[in-house]
Order: sequence, then C-alpha cells, then structure tokens
Amino acid sequence: MTVHDKRKRRFLRAVGGALVFGGLAGCLEDEEASGGNGDSDGSENGGNSNGNGNGGADYDFDGYLDDANNYDGVEDHTGESEVTVDVGAGSDGFAYGPAAIVVDSGTTVVWEWTGAGSPHDVIAEDGSFESEMLSDEGETFEHTFEETGTFTYHCSPHVSMGMKGAVVVE
Repeated sequence: MTVHDKRKRRFLRAVGGALVFGGLAGCLEDEEASGGNGDSDGSENGGNSNGNGNGGADYDFDGYLDDANNYDGVEDHTGESEVTVDVGAGSDGFAYGPAAIVVDSGTTVVWEWTGAGSPHDVIAEDGSFESEMLSDEGETFEHTFEETGTFTYHCSPHVSMGMKGAVVVE
C-alpha cells in the first residue's frame, strides 16, 4: 500500500467517523433536555483546520510546542486503535503531521516518513521511545502507549528548527 493510499484511507476514515458521530449527536439530542435556545456566546471550540477538535479540553505542554512547526492544536484520535503521524511534513519537510494528538491508552502511534526534509528520527523527551535515523518514504516506527500522560518528542538533528511533537494519552 502506498503512502498516498494510506493517507486517503486515513482521511476517509476520519470523515466517515465525523459523519457518523455528527448524525448520532443530532439524533440523540433532545431540544428540551438540552436547555439550549440556539443562542451562542461564541466560546465553543471549533476545532482546528482539519476538523479534529480537542473537545474543549486544554492541553498544557509547558511551552514545548510554542515554536513547533505545523502545530495547530491537538487532534483528537481517541477511539482509534492506530494513528499515523507523518515525519517530514510541512512545506519544508521539517515537521510532524499532526504535531500533537490525543489518544486512548493502548493506542499504537505509527510515525511514517514522507521522504522529505532529510533524515529524521523520533526521540521521546523522557526516553520512553526512540526511533533510528530514517529517511526513505514509507519507512515507519511505532510505539504503543500503555500509560496515561503527555509524551513530548522531537527530531534530534532538527529540534532547533522546531521539529517537535506531542502525544497525550488519556
């Protein structure tokens, strides 16, 4: 399976899940029970550019991702048994895509190299996981997150360029 096929499959899975969830949410909400009158104060979290909101939760990375390339909020991937993060994302190939995700305990995160940017690695700040230096498109490294918490990581040769990421495990 090519990288393009995997990305297409991920996109279709995400869109399908959003449609099913949205349809169920509309069917399950009782207008009287919700107490809503249709007015909004504008404080709702609309999610990030790819439609994966963080459900209103605020995640604190202690400034770690402030200068991270491609960071645009935390993508919610709870309920998925496997999640793929691109290595060498962004216009220059020096980013993880997405840069930050939230998953359930027991989820396997697969980092997949795009072939862009030059050799990269994935190194956990706490030492809990570490990939080899890889560069070819389609190469992968995976880690299953069993413990809850926040796991920050970086690319060792490109950390100063903002190649950083985070996995929040709930």
